[in-house]
Amino acid sequence: MSRKWTPDSWRKAEARQLPLWPDAAKATAVETEMRSFPPLVFAGEARDLKARLADVVHGKAFLLQGGDCAESFAEFHPNNIRDTFRVLLQMAVTLTFASHMPVVKVGRMAGQFAKPRSADTEEVGGVSLPSYRGDIVNDIAFDEASRIPDPERQKRAYMQAASTLNLLRAFAHGGYANLHQVNKWNLDFVARSPWAERYAEVAGRIGEALAFMEACGISPDTVPQLKGTEFYTSHEALLLGYEEAMTRQDSLTGDWVDTSAHMLWIGDRTRFEGSAHVEFLRGVLNPIGLKCGPSIKPDELLRLIDQLNPTNEAGRLTLISRFGADKVEAHLPALVRAVQREGRNVIWSCDPMHGNTVKAGSGYKTRPFERILAEVRQVFAVHRAEGSYAGGIHVEMTGQNVTECTGGAVAVTDEALADRYHTHCDPRLNASQALELAFLLAEELAAVRKGQIQAAAAA
Repeated sequence: MSRKWTPDSWRKAEARQLPLWPDAAKATAVETEMRSFPPLVFAGEARDLKARLADVVHGKAFLLQGGDCAESFAEFHPNNIRDTFRVLLQMAVTLTFASHMPVVKVGRMAGQFAKPRSADTEEVGGVSLPSYRGDIVNDIAFDEASRIPDPERQKRAYMQAASTLNLLRAFAHGGYANLHQVNKWNLDFVARSPWAERYAEVAGRIGEALAFMEACGISPDTVPQLKGTEFYTSHEALLLGYEEAMTRQDSLTGDWVDTSAHMLWIGDRTRFEGSAHVEFLRGVLNPIGLKCGPSIKPDELLRLIDQLNPTNEAGRLTLISRFGADKVEAHLPALVRAVQREGRNVIWSCDPMHGNTVKAGSGYKTRPFERILAEVRQVFAVHRAEGSYAGGIHVEMTGQNVTECTGGAVAVTDEALADRYHTHCDPRLNASQALELAFLLAEELAAVRKGQIQAAAAA
């Protein structure tokens, strides 16, 4: 790769997973117009997130990253945004209570529209059409007109992202995230979950602590952090023309920032050496993620780390492992050892979703919850064995009462998948399953904290 970077230098590299716009001139016109659109996020916010993530690198915080597999135009509704935000708050509170550490909350929201595909076309009933690549590119309806890539859809995605961000900021800072509301965040259907009782217990103990603090003169009026929270957005930087159009130069420092989200990541299909996606993201100041699947080798990973984070800046790079429950022990230890050996400052986050996708007997694509939990347990075990820190979780989930992943305490069955299978792409955890996962993570983080205390005492 050339050492010189510009927002469009990715165009000279190999780009995979990009749509073939039928009218290239129209696509160029849309991107040119979008360069005049206001930024969705700001350089200062991206730097703030990077500082919070630096604490994760050093084992002083935990990264919770979650949200929709693929946001859609059809399901865009304030209640859906609120409910997903609410579940992430519940998960964060559960994790904070167990670990006694801050939880950095990053949503797969306000921009997660584009999806990579395993093939350029898909066939149904003998009819072959272009693959659905997310609402930012084409429509999920299986007919010829709907599947034609339309660059104008990028503008609608931008507008929806702007509205979503506006609402998320209101929820985060307008009182909804007040810790005094912690016992009111339950959704009705989650209250029927076996994990609701445990969450109520946590909420009760937090309420007691808040009452004690208030008696000592510490309240939301005197400590603003009690009535609000920091919440950031992220998505896969897949549609590079869109990302380039949203990239701006910081007037204070001259740094380039992708203003479409606070954090961007590179998918497992686009992180190859010589990749246009790697070339683009190496030049923006945003914290970035890199998906690491079974095919990546230690030497390749180290080269990518050097390209994406040449100054070894803490908080800049998150490695998101996604192997599948049956492949963690075969692949993760060697990667962790290589990164440890070279002293690279990275966050290790676990994506237990993408490697555990199967086709159910009913024909639906699903993810067995027990396999998701198994991958999380194995990832934590590997990091403990290697003296590393499992610092994050990356999940596709929703606040809706969907039936897309089998299992969990509510016991979604293969036969029940069709009841509320609403995803536009991959199966998501529902709110009850997400909360159950949070309690498993809480146990793992409590063990990590106990180990840290014991190590400090021994020293």
